Amino acid sequence: MQLGENISIAFLGLIDHKFRSFLTILGIIFGTASVIAMVAIGEGAKKQAIAKYQDLGVSNIIVRDKDLTDNELEEVRMKFSKGLSFADAKAIREILPGVISVAPQSEIKLDAKSGDRSSKSTVIGITPEILEVLNYTTEKGAFITTDQYDRQLKVAVLGATVARELFSYENPVGRSVKLGDQWFEVVGTMETKALFTETVGELASRDLNNDVYIPLSTFNKRIPKENQYASEINQLTVKLRNSDELIESAAVIRNIIDRHHFNNDDFSIIVPFELMKQEEKESRIYNFLLASIAAISLIVGGIGIMNIMLASILERTREIGIRRAIGGRKADILGQFLTEAVVLSISGGIIGVFLGVFLSVGITWITDIETSLTLYSIIIAFSFSVMVGITFGYLPAKRAANLKPIESIRHE
Repeated sequence: MQLGENISIAFLGLIDHKFRSFLTILGIIFGTASVIAMVAIGEGAKKQAIAKYQDLGVSNIIVRDKDLTDNELEEVRMKFSKGLSFADAKAIREILPGVISVAPQSEIKLDAKSGDRSSKSTVIGITPEILEVLNYTTEKGAFITTDQYDRQLKVAVLGATVARELFSYENPVGRSVKLGDQWFEVVGTMETKALFTETVGELASRDLNNDVYIPLSTFNKRIPKENQYASEINQLTVKLRNSDELIESAAVIRNIIDRHHFNNDDFSIIVPFELMKQEEKESRIYNFLLASIAAISLIVGGIGIMNIMLASILERTREIGIRRAIGGRKADILGQFLTEAVVLSISGGIIGVFLGVFLSVGITWITDIETSLTLYSIIIAFSFSVMVGITFGYLPAKRAANLKPIESIRHE
């Protein structure tokens, strides 16, 4: 019996028992769709996680001023530490080999206002070197220039959320915003950034889209310090030429700052690249677990195929006996029923792929969960559905092939 005839008989069987066939492949459909949707959710989470650390720079080392209480801060100052300063930045630039740039910054939480609208924001004083160090790009207008920094101009670049809350969908470039009690001209807006939801060391979780950037020279001149003991700057971001030496360089930076701060524990060091690698590892495990859970549905679907094939063989025992009696070989019977199982699994797999793609896209549309469809997840899910059909269809097919012709013809 030829393969084409086997496939034709298999499809006729599906058509003759439409409802039963649909119920049989339901497990395959949902199993395939679940694998694709679960992996898409995992990949979306992975991309978001990586994007957070890429915004911080994968060749960077971040030195943060620790958030101390007033009493702790006073105690540290009595022990001769002035906190993070421009002197620390200069020492790192001069001593540490392979440094491309060192970008200091200061921060303060202020309300940004325009007309009758306001937005909670983190105002960050930066130097023009920030563009060399971080993956920052503007959506509208331009970023702060060296000339604006040197002249201590009152200019600001708004994060995506601040720009939307203050100016809705209008272009804010050239408009004015009030930060605290100071007015600034908007020269640009930032592209939307990934949310940083974890607190790592002194790197607090926050929505980077709520940041407002102004020249650090203007910040130091116009924005009053929250505390008389406050550090000169809140953060140093060090960009290195070679990302393979991040751990060793972080140790050198710690030694440099320890000497400047008289071994006071008033700063922390964060290596985004190491955090990103850890996040990737955890995401791979998470994806594997999600896919494994979803694959159970496929196995259940395979059991359904095996059950229905056994029932089909029982119904068609007389037919099998007649085919064997007129010259059909065991291999023909085996091939026929195995083909039927594969047709069932392929049909379920194809429907499952479309359903999985629809679910993945729908999840992104309906919820805030970001999904990312990948070709490999579709191929794996579909291939696994075919393997399930072959695996669970072989036993019933083998049983049909081993039926004795005379006993099968006599079967009622």
